[in-house]
Parts: sequence; structure tokens; C-alpha cells
Amino acid sequence: MGYLQAHELRTLAAAADRLVPPTDDGHPGAAALGVVDYIDGLLDAFSTDPPRIWAGGPFSGRAGGDTGFVRFMDLSSLEELAWRTRIEGSQGIPERERMGPITGWQAQYHSGLSALGADFGDLDSDQQTARLDADPEFRDLLYEHVVEGCYAAPEYGGNRNLDGWRAIDFPGDVQPRGYTDAEVEGRA
Repeated sequence: MGYLQAHELRTLAAAADRLVPPTDDGHPGAAALGVVDYIDGLLDAFSTDPPRIWAGGPFSGRAGGDTGFVRFMDLSSLEELAWRTRIEGSQGIPERERMGPITGWQAQYHSGLSALGADFGDLDSDQQTARLDADPEFRDLLYEHVVEGCYAAPEYGGNRNLDGWRAIDFPGDVQPRGYTDAEVEGRA
């Protein structure tokens, strides 16, 4: 599995850590949480059958019950059309261009990472911020995916070892156990 090239993955790791950096108080940072794997897997979701879009369920198995999250679900034809358009773009395919041509995430990542430059990881933080800010649309897309990769269920490729949830004191998915009254009230 993997869509991006090695040099793009290195740039992506540095950019992800610029957006969600490691901290002195214990947050491991985006790259350590597996955000690169999350984003690369998202861009390559249709290389597997079923595609890695919707984790199954109803439980992850982390708090009892079946480990349904590891089995991804089949998509309806409409869901597949929507997700392929989002990820791959319209590519001149009439069904995908009902509202005009769409540049997919794959192309956005190729051009956005190229614009950041292969030397991005070697730059100081101000220079990295300036390059990220030069393309706000890509920066915002990247930030959205970085946050998803840090804190989503690990079955999607990020949140390595549940460290993202630990860093923000989130107990994670607790079904079928559920939450205690103290957890709901914020006392736990």
C-alpha cells in the first residue's frame, strides 16, 4: 500500500510535524503518530478491496466485543463515485464532472508537496511556515488530514499505538463498555 513517492513521504512527514509538532509536555507529533501512513493510505484507498474508506463495526475490540473495525466495508456505487472523485479527481469522466472538473486529493498532494520542496525538512520553522502559507488551500487540506491521522481510529493508519488519544486524554472508543457517569461529567 502506498501512493506517494519516498521524497514526497519525507516532505509530508516534515510538513505534518510543522502543523502538529512534538511537544515537551508529551505530544509525540504528527509524524510519530503515523500521519504519513494515514494520508498515504487515504490517497491509495482504492488499491484494496474493499477500499479503506469505512471501517466495519460495530466495535473495535479495544473495550470488548468483536474486532469489526479491522474489516472495511463495501461501498455503494454512489459512495464509490463520490470517494473516487474526491481522491482521484474527475479525470474527464462524465459521472465525476456533474459540477465541473475536480482536482482530486492525489493531484493536490503531488503539487502541494512539490511546491513545499524536497528541502522542506531542512528549513527552519519560519521558512517552513512561509512555504505552507504560500498555498493556503493545500495547507488547510493537509491540516485536516493531519488532524484526522493523529486522532482517528488507528485502523485507518494513524494514531499509532493510540498515542494520539493518550496525548489529549481521550479514552478512545469504549463500546460496548460505554462511558461511566464520571467520564460523561468530565470528572474521570
